[in-house]
Amino acid sequence: MRMTIGACFAGAMIGVAAYVLWLPDVAGLKRRNPAETSLMRLRELELKKLRRKPVRIQLWIPFERISPHLKNAVIVAEDGRFWEHQGIDWDEFEAAMRRNWEKRRLFYGASTITQQLAKNLYLSPSKNPVRKAKEFMIAREMEERLGKRRILELYLNVAEWGQGIYGAQAASLHYFGKPASDLSPQEAATLAALLPSPARYSKARNARYVARMAQTILIRMRARGFLPPEELPASV
Repeated sequence: MRMTIGACFAGAMIGVAAYVLWLPDVAGLKRRNPAETSLMRLRELELKKLRRKPVRIQLWIPFERISPHLKNAVIVAEDGRFWEHQGIDWDEFEAAMRRNWEKRRLFYGASTITQQLAKNLYLSPSKNPVRKAKEFMIAREMEERLGKRRILELYLNVAEWGQGIYGAQAASLHYFGKPASDLSPQEAATLAALLPSPARYSKARNARYVARMAQTILIRMRARGFLPPEELPASV
């Protein structure tokens, strides 16, 4: 692997943090589905502070019962090199660090699906170097212990798709009234377009933006050969 500035920085950060940070045992996730995630607990706490009753809708489904269109749409939208990297996309991380430096902000970005899963399961959404270092280490451990298929299965079952809506099955039923196995390319792209900020993008006022993002995702899916011509929506 080419050692870039970003990779060197992140490697040093991980090396220091490894001595002081507790890491969860991710090996059990190979066969066990987590009952809840750190993100779920956070969302419920936020609602309780507002004196609102928390609602959680989540329906676990196995990998093979999730539409391949959704798997591909999420990869295209969130982590284009998911199948190639070992948990961290160093090129994307370096580019994100450069953008952060130029804009003088601590934002990061460029998190892979594996990193997002690590954060959702175990960490807070806070933006600080210690939390990011821990995310890196958990992501690498997941790659070694779980493998790509299981990581994607877990991610698609715990991802937030709206207030109280977690996982592909709950999202598919909520937005389209059908199981996740039956999603069309357009529907899959729409769900993928919600992922960066489901609380905001799922609102009706952002419907046009989500539709544009879904079209962009469909174009990328076509470019990567994920959609045969007969399955392309007429508008793409």
